[in-house]
Amino acid sequence: MTRLFFLFTFLIGSFYASADDGYRLWLKYDLLKNANVRAQYQPFTLYIAHAATDPVTSTAAKELQTGLQGLLGKSIRLQSTASTAPGGISLELTTTPQPNLGTEGYSITTQNTRVKISANTPSGLLYGAFALLRKIQTATPLSKIPETSVPRVQLRMLNHWDNTNGSIERGYAGASLWKWYELPETVDPRYRDYARANASIGINAVVLNNVNASARFMSREYLLKVKAIADVFKPYGIKVYLSVNFAAPRILGKLKNSDPLEPAVRQWWVDKASEIYGIMPDFGGFLVKANSEGEPGPQDFGRTHADGANMLAEALAPFKGIVIWRAFVYKADPKGDRFKAAYEEFKSLDGTFLPNVVVQVKNGPIDFQPREPFSPLFGAMPKTPLAMEFQITQEYLGFSTNLVYLAPLFKECLDSDTYVKGAGSTVAKVIDGSLHQYPISVMAGVANTGSDRNWCGHLMSQSNWYAFGRLAWDHQLSSSAIADEWIKMTLTQDAGAVKTILAMMERSREVYVDFTTPLGLHHIMGQGIHFGPEPWLERSARPDWTSIYYHRADSIGLGFDRGINGSNALGLYHPEAIKQWSQVDACPLPYLLWFHHVPWGKKLNTGRSLWDELCTRYYTGSTAVGTMQREWAGLKGKMDAEIHADVLGRLGAQQREALWWRDACVLYFQQYSKMPIPAPFTPPSRTLEEIKELVRIYQFR
Repeated sequence: MTRLFFLFTFLIGSFYASADDGYRLWLKYDLLKNANVRAQYQPFTLYIAHAATDPVTSTAAKELQTGLQGLLGKSIRLQSTASTAPGGISLELTTTPQPNLGTEGYSITTQNTRVKISANTPSGLLYGAFALLRKIQTATPLSKIPETSVPRVQLRMLNHWDNTNGSIERGYAGASLWKWYELPETVDPRYRDYARANASIGINAVVLNNVNASARFMSREYLLKVKAIADVFKPYGIKVYLSVNFAAPRILGKLKNSDPLEPAVRQWWVDKASEIYGIMPDFGGFLVKANSEGEPGPQDFGRTHADGANMLAEALAPFKGIVIWRAFVYKADPKGDRFKAAYEEFKSLDGTFLPNVVVQVKNGPIDFQPREPFSPLFGAMPKTPLAMEFQITQEYLGFSTNLVYLAPLFKECLDSDTYVKGAGSTVAKVIDGSLHQYPISVMAGVANTGSDRNWCGHLMSQSNWYAFGRLAWDHQLSSSAIADEWIKMTLTQDAGAVKTILAMMERSREVYVDFTTPLGLHHIMGQGIHFGPEPWLERSARPDWTSIYYHRADSIGLGFDRGINGSNALGLYHPEAIKQWSQVDACPLPYLLWFHHVPWGKKLNTGRSLWDELCTRYYTGSTAVGTMQREWAGLKGKMDAEIHADVLGRLGAQQREALWWRDACVLYFQQYSKMPIPAPFTPPSRTLEEIKELVRIYQFR
């Protein structure tokens, strides 16, 4: 019987060793295949010594023990007293705080076959432990083990758009991770696995619920549920935040209104903050979406965003909590330009917010489009801490059927120059606080996780979660270096396969832009679910939810004139930034139609007319997806078979969608250009009406 049990256990273990469903993400502590590589690290695996016994340090020690045992195939002793024996790894809190390490940085040093991870805080030790494991996983040479690293941004945050009923707004990987009906009595073990993944890439803050918030999250019933999750996160150095409904005093407190200058309303929030911190002393604070897309806010009572944010900030201040106030606010104006909305709402309020308020700005001025210029607000509020809001979930990027690696998009924005203090005043330096000496710095990403076994629906989308965390820690990392790490930790270490996958990932965003919104087109997707092409959309609940509002196609040309003779949105930027976009002939092609209405026959710097270049982008973009399919198919046998087959199938779906986009857009815009599809491209075999019928099916499924 015993032999049968061990045989069964062996067979089950063999199955899981050969089949990978993506659940472990990049935390795969499998035995390193190369014995020579393993041998490099053998001197460092005899024991782990850690003097501290706090939960976060204990977590760091256990992660090291688990990771080293798996990677090196050797039992690792865990002892609580320091040792000078050779071959050990020490986790050591500094006896005297080291200024160069800050509150979360770490230092990894080697001496006489010993490795020491030191930090000023337990969180620093945890991040150092994961950094060491990452180096071993990726077979980093021993000579490159030592490093000192400090996060450039204080709060590295995921924003979940999850609802009480288990749904996720703009979620494409199943239902919510948070099982509110079961909490607090039943705590899903997956919460811990989620926390591990976040801590491994330096994420230290999580907003659990949708910015279109239910007031129920401020009830004691839900605060106790939130506490159960917060308790799981605490040993991983992660603080919990909540989105709040601004009308909660009226909805829950039965007050006559939610006016932020009303004494009773202010007292309600003071009492609520005291209740929250009584339940969760480590609670982080509030995220607020107010007076945006129908959500309640201070403007309902003739008050400003600063009035609303400061009321909440005063309530949280005694507990060192912060308020993150979203700048995604825009009014419906058929004659205006939504591009300017956030700037016009918030610029005049600079310097009026309390010190524990951060204004959270989307990376671009519209809404997470495949490509946007950086928001002009990043160069306009030197007296107010500004947070970056990226979207990791692929709302406008093909959901979970499209391979789109987002680190190049993130980097494109972070590396953009605002010129607000001369050349080199990048967006990254604004949001990390170094340019204006902000007291608080935040980088947030709208999460792409869900209940799907592989967390993100498309396994390759895991790379976007990973990349966000790595860039929030250090925005100077390159997108290719991050992709290289992720591939080696998640997919394969075969050199040829790594090279192929890296090249696919690096160009995937540009490919997506080419077959959907090339040359600066934007917001021409299907309404409602934001899926598929709908450039013909001319009626919606608001004018700025239509496509024609943005592309402005007519018999003359295409694009939104945002220059001095148009909306003059360009005027919101610094003069040096304006120069790069203001002239049609000099404007970089990726932003051409963002800022200019260009004649169809206008010759571009590619030597082609606007119409011919537009068609070329749509056709070559859709063809590039087919190329990615073939490249991925050629990797069979170089990685787990289940993962390979799943990604190959999704690339097939992406090819179908790319052809849909191509045909829809060239046929629609051809109505205005009156020009033929240029050689050598073959005109679409289906009609525009046939394409529109596909959209109707998706919209009313």
